Amino acid sequence: MWIPPEQKDPVLVHCPTRKAVGYYGAVRLRDGKFIYQREEDLFNGEGFWHFMLTLRQKGQRAGRQIVVITDNARYHHARRHKQLRQSVAQEFRLDFLPPYSPELNPIERVWKQTRRSCLQYFAFLSDVIKAVEGQFQQWRRPNDVLRRLCSIV
Repeated sequence: MWIPPEQKDPVLVHCPTRKAVGYYGAVRLRDGKFIYQREEDLFNGEGFWHFMLTLRQKGQRAGRQIVVITDNARYHHARRHKQLRQSVAQEFRLDFLPPYSPELNPIERVWKQTRRSCLQYFAFLSDVIKAVEGQFQQWRRPNDVLRRLCSIV
């Protein structure tokens, strides 16, 4: 910060910034259980695939296939994990929605509900994280709210 030479005491100047935090999230449609992962950096193929591995691990049950409905973000199609996706396709697969159709993606309803229920003005990003993850913790147990919100009719 530049302080004019005639000014003896520095003045703190608030410099607004646009800080943000992102989340990967999924809802098990059978019972409304929510699984999430905070992304500290940019969304990319590596972070997405780590989340997919978490989903696979938490959702694995003998004889059942996990199907993840997702949009067409570039990192969902990353070459980095294409071979792995193909090798586990019998038990875990991604179903891609048509391009430019966010209204068909059930998780978009969860993000909207999150913004409605717990986002307001926060002075610090840590307060945003605390509010959002507090709500997410409530949704980690199976619940009717998310089950109905994400139901595909």
